[in-house]
Amino acid sequence: MNAAPTPPTAELHVHIEGTLEPEMVFELARRNGIALPHESVADLRAKYRFSDLQSFLDIYYANMAVLRTEADFHDLAAAYLDRCAAQGVRHAEIFFDPQAHLKRGVPMETVIGGLHSALVSSDVSASLILCFLRDESAESAAEALRLAEPFLDRIVGVGLDSAEVGHPPSKFTEVFARARELGLHAVAHAGEEGPPEYVREALDLLGVRRIDHGIRALEDPELVERLRRERIPLTVCPLSNVRLGAFAELSGHTLPELLERGLLVTVNSDDPAYFGGYVDENFDAVRRELGLSTEQLRELAANSFRAAFLDEARRAEFLAEVAAWRP
Repeated sequence: MNAAPTPPTAELHVHIEGTLEPEMVFELARRNGIALPHESVADLRAKYRFSDLQSFLDIYYANMAVLRTEADFHDLAAAYLDRCAAQGVRHAEIFFDPQAHLKRGVPMETVIGGLHSALVSSDVSASLILCFLRDESAESAAEALRLAEPFLDRIVGVGLDSAEVGHPPSKFTEVFARARELGLHAVAHAGEEGPPEYVREALDLLGVRRIDHGIRALEDPELVERLRRERIPLTVCPLSNVRLGAFAELSGHTLPELLERGLLVTVNSDDPAYFGGYVDENFDAVRRELGLSTEQLRELAANSFRAAFLDEARRAEFLAEVAAWRP
């Protein structure tokens, strides 16, 4: 029996709200009595044509309006984890955006309670990372963290996401310091649309040990050398980068160069309902369009477990699975 064409892997860069498929948007709208400004699932899906990050975020936040109850968040996470199980994702560290729900009147306990209930009922190893919206105020981020404190046993870390340009990591120095005091891991989106300096700020001012995206780091040779030397993981999202215009075509993606430079790179789906594919589709695309070898795919998968927030025994188990993988 042949093994799966995609190696066993961890997904370290996925926004749970970005797994909200158009079919589920309509299902939850009916459940919650919400009128949608779309005629059909096909009409909504046809609007998934983005020119940049902001054009995506506009519809991303609009679709979130259907998420109201604990059951909604449970069903959203359960559907994603079911896909993980089918695609060979063995571990997932899942981002969620509580500020976007709090401002709609959805309590923190509803969001975390629903997501956590799906995680504990799944066979896939998974954990939650609370992300701050960088286009909201630092005070709003601090309040979100305060509201999450009763649920810290259900969260492994904090992150920073949403519109990058004009919102440097330095804006959130204090709230990240507080998160680290609380024992949480720290990650941050940087160097997607923002400059390499944002990557450096995230490392030096926020204390992060994993960079989400980071593709623009290649513009700064000294930063590349630092990332290599310090083994700072980059959670790269190939299909997302093409859909949002960072690369005109996947064939022009710099993922092979990142690997050649010796960086600890991983492959992830970001917002797969919007960007054309989950982890399987991303691995298939980079194999097909970038000509990555079996050993390079194995390295990407192994990197994902090296970069994950796992205990060493569990990490060793997953790395053994990657070593045994045969396409």
